[in-house]
Amino acid sequence: MEQDGRRKRRKTTPAQPKKEPLAEELQGRVDKKGLRGRLRWRWLLNTLAATFVVVSIAVTAFSLVMYNYYTSTILATLESKAQTAAGMFRNYTETTYLFTARQFINQFEEKTTIEAQILNSNGRVLMSSMMDISGASVDTFDVSDAIGTKRVVPFLGPDPNTGDHIISASAPVVYNGTVVGVVRMVTSLRQVEAQMTRIVAAVSALGLVILAIMGIGANYFIKSVLEPVIRVTETAKRIATGSYGVQMEKKSNDEMGELVDAINDMSMKIDQAERTQSEFISSVSHELRTPLTAISGWAETLYNGEVRDASDVKKGMGIIVSEAQRLTRMVEELLEFSRMETGRFNLSVEPIDILAELEDAVYTYREFFRRKGLELDYTECDEDLPIISGDPERLRQVFCNVLDNADKHGGGGGRIEVSVGREEDSVVIRIRDYGPGVPEDELPFIKYKFYKGSSKVRGSGIGLAVCEEIINSHNGALSIGNAPGGGCVVTISLPIGEENG
Repeated sequence: MEQDGRRKRRKTTPAQPKKEPLAEELQGRVDKKGLRGRLRWRWLLNTLAATFVVVSIAVTAFSLVMYNYYTSTILATLESKAQTAAGMFRNYTETTYLFTARQFINQFEEKTTIEAQILNSNGRVLMSSMMDISGASVDTFDVSDAIGTKRVVPFLGPDPNTGDHIISASAPVVYNGTVVGVVRMVTSLRQVEAQMTRIVAAVSALGLVILAIMGIGANYFIKSVLEPVIRVTETAKRIATGSYGVQMEKKSNDEMGELVDAINDMSMKIDQAERTQSEFISSVSHELRTPLTAISGWAETLYNGEVRDASDVKKGMGIIVSEAQRLTRMVEELLEFSRMETGRFNLSVEPIDILAELEDAVYTYREFFRRKGLELDYTECDEDLPIISGDPERLRQVFCNVLDNADKHGGGGGRIEVSVGREEDSVVIRIRDYGPGVPEDELPFIKYKFYKGSSKVRGSGIGLAVCEEIINSHNGALSIGNAPGGGCVVTISLPIGEENG
């Protein structure tokens, strides 16, 4: 019924413009290319952006470390030289200090890279190793601080006079506790900055190489991930449009392979459910049509007065009653199944005598079977079974349904056996027929809803599914298997419970 309704709704849907096969193929390629392009660029941008940030931080940190290393090394050298020279001058008087200082300037060997300056106590240059700047004033704070603190003071920054970045160290020359001059060692940072430029360029080039490698790796990785994703997307679209049962090729055993397995399994289950539903609708339609035809035919015959013999009238009325009861049972099964599917399946649990309920079902079917020439053997339990908790009507429904199935599928064997007993903490009921049994390949599916297998016996295919749901609701178990020597045996196990033990 639902299928017919779905078909009707599809018919009322506005028709889509028909596409030629070539147009559909081109559209599919465009869609795949667009999806692939968007995901690839998004992935690449995110990967490269993160890599760029990391590389930039690394380059900046490395450059700062190298710059600090160079400047600290140079500064330590200048401080050492300035302090050594100032210590040498302390042993001379103010008069001999100037003479000795001139000798030091003239003999200073590193004048090409370091400028040695001799200053007076007022901070003015007396002599220099590079050029004659006598009388010039030094405006950096290292000189004034060295004079004021009588300690070696460093300086790093732009020269107030030239604007060049320099690094210097000033050491005071102290004679009898008085600062008589200052020895200042100065060097330009141009070479350091040039070296840092080369280092930053090299490290930046290395960073670009890393970015390129990451881009190539990300492109390869997204290709290896994106292609399966596109295949999964296409398959999901095909399933959504009704191509149930379609399968994808599994190319890996990783998470993507697990996704492919899940999609394939889902596709098969949907296909199976669709086929089962179609078979169920067809089967139920046939099952309803047969008794309705019999009822309608005999009702019209009796209504038109075509049958006048009392025995024929009684026979016709019997057929009408029998077929009406069969319709009622079928409708009840469908209602039970509907309640199960919608979660409205409830039990009226109460203390029950399970032996009495089973014997009622056996008594009901014994006479019915006898008229059909079918023997029903019931093995009574030798011990008293405890009272258990359960729904008597539901359990009786299970017993009757299993007995009815034994008649339909195994009645040709001429005998049905029913036994009951206690096994450990459960009451176990077995109902066996001597028919052809169930094919081994169908046993795992025999309790599935709507499943009828190769059986040609009329029925909706949901009776056993309802029975299993009832038994499971009692925390029991229902199993079906082939018995030794032929036939089928249904085993129902119901727990006794500690309070009933």
